[in-house]
Amino acid sequence: MNDTAFRIYKLASSGFCCTQIILKLALEDEETENTDLIRALNGLCGGLGSDEKVCGILTGGIAVIGLYAGKGEPREYHSENFQPMLSEYINWFKEEFESTECRDIIGIQKITDENGNINYPVKCGEILLKSYEKIQQIICKYGYDFGDRDDDV
Repeated sequence: MNDTAFRIYKLASSGFCCTQIILKLALEDEETENTDLIRALNGLCGGLGSDEKVCGILTGGIAVIGLYAGKGEPREYHSENFQPMLSEYINWFKEEFESTECRDIIGIQKITDENGNINYPVKCGEILLKSYEKIQQIICKYGYDFGDRDDDV
């Protein structure tokens, strides 16, 4: 098990969902925290509010790309690379996993237990790992220094 896979396992074991895990990994790689952001992402868990549709790994990856290339200030614009980066990630995700929906990708119809808690199958770990690696590749390809947004344009 590599370091990232172990980090994913620890975060999942701590009860974070896929969307939160992707962002927590990115923030950890910057050696920073943003509890409010992680909390806000809870609504994207289990496929947009636990509806098992749009995969949280996809939405979380889009959010990580936004950290690097998105608009954050009133007089700021998103980077000219923002849309191409999003398109590349979304197209890769669709091709790699043959869907953007949780239920299609992991092959189950119910991802919550009897108490409404989200239970993630092992398959999500591999999807998280592949997706996180792809996000890093895309961010670096477009000239950003992954893990160090302070020096980015």
